[in-house]
Amino acid sequence: MGERVGNFYIGCAVWAYKEWVGEFYPPGSRASDYLSLYSRRLTAVEGNTTFYSVPGAEMVTRWGQETPPDFRFCLKLPRTVTHQGALMAHFGEAIAFLDHLQPLANRLGPYLAQLPPSYSPAQMADLVAFLTAFPRQRLPIAVEVRHADWFTTQNGTQLATQLQTLGVGRVLLDTRPIYECPDDPQIHSERRKPQVPLQPVVTAPFTLVRYISHPDLSRNIPYLMEWVERVSQWLRQGTTVYFFVHCPIEARSPGIARHFQHLLEQAGVPVPALPWNLIPDGPTQLSLFSA
Repeated sequence: MGERVGNFYIGCAVWAYKEWVGEFYPPGSRASDYLSLYSRRLTAVEGNTTFYSVPGAEMVTRWGQETPPDFRFCLKLPRTVTHQGALMAHFGEAIAFLDHLQPLANRLGPYLAQLPPSYSPAQMADLVAFLTAFPRQRLPIAVEVRHADWFTTQNGTQLATQLQTLGVGRVLLDTRPIYECPDDPQIHSERRKPQVPLQPVVTAPFTLVRYISHPDLSRNIPYLMEWVERVSQWLRQGTTVYFFVHCPIEARSPGIARHFQHLLEQAGVPVPALPWNLIPDGPTQLSLFSA
């Protein structure tokens, strides 16, 4: 596929989702083929799987073998590192995890350190110590904070300054589509994600967006159009953008991601062609966008 124009990557949170067979994946696709199929349709995956368990060495090697060279894995640090109190107490485990993933070296995007709602600005010194020790020049990392106090003006500014100094990204979590809409049983599952203000601040040469979409495509359009403007600006500034679409009805995530790609192209934003759109006999756009 060649060099990526604009350094833009788009994907979902997972690849192993059997309900995608028949639309996103061809009818009759086997579970063992999901990653290969996914990586030839979208260009990155958030990789929630490593948050819950560390894959075996053979599986890590297979992930690399089954994906194109320009595909990117943005993998979460294990919850045993990020959700067990002080980060520095688990630094050795974090390094062991990084070493374990090295077979994917040339397919790795930024790692994600997703911190729990209990991790507050009172632990700023621990966070800075962890990120300072992290081999971030070689292995980029982005941080997602969830405690409400991180989103005050003072703490938010302090966090942005620290991350910028270290060259660490801040994960931009956009949960507005599932909170700023009429009550709907379709979205209750995703409302476990925190309702925090969107603070679209770029603190590194890259940025990572987690967009929690509404299942109905039409309800996402105002938010996606805002993201078109931001992504366009960031790409012009030379920032690499990773954009991941989540949805309470996961079957609809790929279609919403594809529509965002369409909006970017329609606005003339210099993003690379989506591999999915280059597959001659791929799933029809109509079936995915009829949500």
